[in-house]
Amino acid sequence: MDLTRLLVQVLIALVCAGLATLLLPRKIPGKIFGLLIIGLAGVWLGEWVLKYAKTTYGFSLDVLEWSVQGVPILPAVIGSTIILYTVTAFLSWGKYGS
Repeated sequence: MDLTRLLVQVLIALVCAGLATLLLPRKIPGKIFGLLIIGLAGVWLGEWVLKYAKTTYGFSLDVLEWSVQGVPILPAVIGSTIILYTVTAFLSWGKYGS
């Protein structure tokens, strides 16, 4: 992994985690650091599920292929939302914001 891809992943992770908080209004533990960790985990989860679905089932949609520097956008947003829900539900830190 080169430095450019890492920086793009960090920026996409922050944006995707921000979108996840809009889709699932919960308070994130750790503020910006928590947002970054949730976003990076969401990017990883989204990439992994997309790659698994392609290789195992031959599943492919054009909208899932939209990417920036090789980082798929929609799977990253979905992965970030799943990670945000799991973390806040499991740790009981999430409170619905107003």
